[in-house]
Order: sequence, then structure tokens, then C-alpha cells
Amino acid sequence: MKGALIALPLAFAGMASPAWAQVNKSEYKDCPSAADGETLEFCTISVVGNLPTSIGERTEDVDEVPLTAARLESALQQVPSLQQFRRSDARSANPTSQGITLRGLGGNASSRALLFLDDVPQADPFGGWVSWPGYDALNLASARVRKGGGQASAGPGALAGVIELDSIQYRDAAALALAYGSRNSIEGKANYATRLGGGSVIAAASYARGDGFIPIIAGQRGSVDRRAPYEQAGISLRGVAPLNASTELQANVRAFTDTRDRGVDFSDNANSGVDASLRLVDRIGDWQWSATGYVQIREFSSEFGAVAVNRNSVTQTLDQFATPSTGLGARFELRPPVGEQVELRLGGEWRRTDGETREFFTYVAGAPTRFRTAGGQTDSYGGFAELSYQPVEALTLSAGGRLDRWTITDGFRREVNIGGTVRSDDRFADRSGTEWTGRAGLGWEFADGFSLRGAAYRAWRLPTLNELYRPFRVGADATAANENLRPERVEGVDAGLAYDNGTLNLGVTMFRNRLNGAIANVTLGQGPGNFAGVGFVAAGGTYRQRQNLDAIVSKGVELDAGIDLTDAVSLTAGYAFVDAEVRGSGVSAPLNGLRPAQVPRRFGNATLAYERQSISASATLRYIGAQFEDDANIRTLADAWTLDFDLGFEIMRGLRLQLRGENLFDARVEAAISGSGVIERANPRTLWLGASWKFD
Repeated sequence: MKGALIALPLAFAGMASPAWAQVNKSEYKDCPSAADGETLEFCTISVVGNLPTSIGERTEDVDEVPLTAARLESALQQVPSLQQFRRSDARSANPTSQGITLRGLGGNASSRALLFLDDVPQADPFGGWVSWPGYDALNLASARVRKGGGQASAGPGALAGVIELDSIQYRDAAALALAYGSRNSIEGKANYATRLGGGSVIAAASYARGDGFIPIIAGQRGSVDRRAPYEQAGISLRGVAPLNASTELQANVRAFTDTRDRGVDFSDNANSGVDASLRLVDRIGDWQWSATGYVQIREFSSEFGAVAVNRNSVTQTLDQFATPSTGLGARFELRPPVGEQVELRLGGEWRRTDGETREFFTYVAGAPTRFRTAGGQTDSYGGFAELSYQPVEALTLSAGGRLDRWTITDGFRREVNIGGTVRSDDRFADRSGTEWTGRAGLGWEFADGFSLRGAAYRAWRLPTLNELYRPFRVGADATAANENLRPERVEGVDAGLAYDNGTLNLGVTMFRNRLNGAIANVTLGQGPGNFAGVGFVAAGGTYRQRQNLDAIVSKGVELDAGIDLTDAVSLTAGYAFVDAEVRGSGVSAPLNGLRPAQVPRRFGNATLAYERQSISASATLRYIGAQFEDDANIRTLADAWTLDFDLGFEIMRGLRLQLRGENLFDARVEAAISGSGVIERANPRTLWLGASWKFD
């Protein structure tokens, strides 16, 4: 196992006396049974450790994601219009393609939705992608998706929305789950939690491996194509120590390792990390507040090879053998007592990313001939204020703003001929600027079961170090970095109508976003030839550079519905239509009016579920529309339907057997297509048989 799993130095504070307080049943799920809203005395603070949900969220489109899937990224697929850059999941995709976004604001592998775990931003400090296997070894209490940008408390990066993961606070139990699946796949998870001195300690671990599948579709394979194995593991440790009647200290550490193969020689990649955070929180007193500090340590490596046209030979073209990066940050929030009808949130935040790539990027006769290092540092410092007001119980008004100062410093890129001359040694000018975030919203319950909400917002994102400084190749295609990239800025509105009577819920949301300065990989030439920033591009290859487009304009509609057909049977469904279009001029003028790369027009899913005593069953049908592989809209990835199922039996108290299947009918889900038309597929049919034990 990688060294990241060994480096776990975090001392947990000694546990103090129990924290007894009056709490609301709707906020704390482990309290003794009582009706929602009943005040309970002598109830231990329990499930979630963040501040109470802001009343301002009544003006937002928020999805609560059921945490029933084996993998977190699979659970999030239940949200229409939420997508990763590629259709492949973390068992076969290159980690650098797993940025997350919403509502068609894609076209780039960096995340445009901001993922949080216990108030800590989670995107990779160097590249902005998300390392999904690192979250499977967590005890999560909830996962929430807040669609639409501009949440002032979230900060830079929340262009398309916010995804919030919250860890469980208190639990006294243990569990073990094992599963065996197709292609010698194994998944295992274990967790243990105990109360200690009035606090708690929760530990968990996960492991997954598989022989993998051959990514290239059957009719196009050559002798170099083989299965693409993967192996992933993670551990997490969480301690909670009540300090007094209302304040507690939360300490978290997690580590993960993730190795994958892309199905040919010279396609290994590895991703590992260690995260640690401390949070002080008072969510019960009159003056509610939280203070969080964190560190993220990441290491990434990746190889690429050039495959011959007949796919009978492959030669190495890149060895990105080390990409160390670090994320640091601190955040403070205060909620003063300003009245029963008013909520005020004040806070400040600092974030830093620092990292570099180290790689051999040119090979001759199987030996590297050129070496590159590139990287830099970014910082942002900001303060925010959010005000929510309920003049009457049925009406909520909210407004928030934020001001951030950003800097990009110490940028460099150095390339040398191994054992010889320096090819280039660039030091890029430091830059800085100020950006603002804003959001105003309304939520109105205007009739029994009916509600209306709407919002207007502005948000921004700083380019990642990867976008600024690192050129890259995929097959014959080469993309140059751009140290002059500007921040992206989104301006958007959304409005929604919902109905919920406890048995039936229906919702419709319309939205429009304009992402000004959207960063995209813009086609500037075709091989063969030499091009600035990347060197030689062979025949059949495409030369691109990261550029700020004029904008991406995305508008559409989201529909969701749920109904309890009986006490045991429920049906949920969601659909999103996204009309996204590029606005381009100058070098990006040829893209004007085209769709952004990797953004489908339609998403949909429906789940039929049954749960009664010891038996549970569900079937989920998903649809993803056709999308373009490239910015020029030449290479098309076909649409796809997939069907998943899950069947569980409790055979005795605490012991449960489970049968589940992914992509049951083995649909071809196209994940990538090369310039020569070679198609790569996402995960094929996978069947699992497993068992789980819970020890309360």
C-alpha cells in the first residue's frame, strides 16, 4: 500500500464530559423517539457536526442524495444534470478526467461544482479533479447537492453548485461488508465506532480491486489491448470531543491510494493523498459559530503511450512520474442572535494551492530524452455575509455577498534535454485581482403543498495550476497550457415550482447560466507539424491550447418526481434538458454556436424501489444523451441506456445478503473517441454477490 496510508500523524484531543443540551429532533437523528419539532432535554448531540441548515436554503434547489450505492460517485448519479467530464467511473477513467459539474457548465475536466467534506473543499489542489475512491472509506451522514452558483459562504469555485458531504458524529456500532463481482472484483468495507468520555471515535476502511475490462470496443482491438485492472484502498479516523455544553472539537484524518491501468502498456496511473482537519463548532448556543483548518497532501503519477494505427504496438511517450501538491485553508463562520425571523451569517476564508508536475515528455527508442517541471501557487482571501429573513413563516428572502482577493505566484515551466541543454526556463509574472460573489433568492410556500423559489447569482473560479502551466497529450492529440488564463465568472438565474403532499412530490426548475471566460481546450491546428508549447504533433493528431472562451451559455429545465405507490413501494424519477452553446471570437471564433465538449443535451433516471421488513429491492434506469468528444463537435459519443439493480435479504439479525448488478444489459456506454475513430467504453455489465454484518 502507498506511503500515504502510513502517514497518519494526528493526535485526537482527550474526550470531555458529555454535552447535554436541548436540540430539535429534525436536526439530530439519533435522539430518543419524538415527533419532529419536539424539544428534547438530555439528548446527546449526534449525527451531523456542522452548523444547522441555513434558512436561506429554502430559496435554493437542494437534492438530498440517498447514500445507498456502494460507491459515492454512483450515488451522485441520481441527480439529473450532474456529471463528470468523462462517462467512465473511478475504476477505469484517468483521474484527471473526473472533475464534476452541473447544468451543462462543462467542456473542461476541472470541477465547476464545489465539493465539500465537513466544510473542507475537496478538489485536487493541482488539477481540480476529484479522487472519488478516497470517499468510500467514510461514515457519511448525508450528501446534499445545492444546484446553482453564487453561495457566498461556499466561496470560489461554486460556479454550478455545491455538493456537501457530512460525516456522522456519534455512533456506537460496528459493521463489515464484503462483495465479490465480475472479473474477479472485490469490495470490502469495515467501520467501528464507539463513544468515549462523552465524545466518540469512528474508524473506517475500504478496499477494492478488479481485473478490469478491455476499454477498447471489441471490433477495434489489437494485440496491445488487454484488461485494465484497478486497486484502491482508504482509511479514515474521526474523533469528536465535547468541550462544554455547546462546543465540541472535531478532528478528522483520512488517507487513500488509487492505482489504475488504462488497458495498454505505459498507461499506469496512481493517485494518493492524506487529508487532516480540525473544526471547533458551537451549533447550540445563542452565538453559533464554527472554525475549521485543514491540510491536503496529494501525489499523482501517470504514463501515456502512443498506440500504432493497427493497435499491435505501443511506445511510451510520457512519464509524469510525480505531481506533488498541497492544499491549505482556514474558514470561520459566525451566526449572531439577531431575532427569530432573521438569520445572519458572517465569515472569512483563506485557501492556498501549491504544486508542480515532474515528467519525462519525449521518448526516442524507448528512452526519455526531455524532462519538464512546471507549477506554481495560488491564494485567495475572502469575507462573506449572508442575510435571510422570514417576514412570515411561508416566505423566505435571502441575500449574500462575498469579496475575495486572489493571487497567482511563482509560476514556472522548465524543459531540458536530458544530459544536455536547457530548452526553456520560463518564470511567469505574478498576478492578482479581486472578485465578488453574490446571490439573492426567494422561497414562498403559497398554498398547501405548493412552493415557489427563485434566485439570481454570480460566482467565479480561479484557473488551476494544471490549466495554467502543464501541457499534456492524449494519444496523438496535444494540448498546450496557458499561463495567462483569466478567472471564470458565471452569471445565472433559476426558478422552480414544487408540490409535496407527503406521498407525491413534483418539481420543475428552469435555469439560465452564462459562464464568461470559460476555460476550454480550443483546437488551433492539425498535425503533422510543430506547435508552440507542445512540440511535434503527428498526422491525425490535433493541436489545442487552453483558452478563455467568450462564454458558455447554458439554459434548460430539470424535472423531478417521487411517489409512494404503497407503504413498501416507491418510484422516483428525474430528467434534465440542457441547451449549452459556446460563444467564441478571435481564435475561438470557429467554435461559436457549437456545444461544449462532453456536455449531453439530455439526462434522465428512474428508480423503482421496494422495502419491507427483511427484504429490499430496487431497479434504476438511466439515460445519458449523445455528446461531443471534442470542442469542434466532430467526434460524437452515442447516447446510452443502462439498468442497475439491487436485491437484499436480511437472513438473521444484523446479517444481510445482497445481489446487485451494474449495466445489466451490457449497454455500450462510449466514454471517448480518438481522432482515428477508436472508441473507448465505460464500465460493462458487472454482477456482485455480497454480505454485510452490523454489530450494534
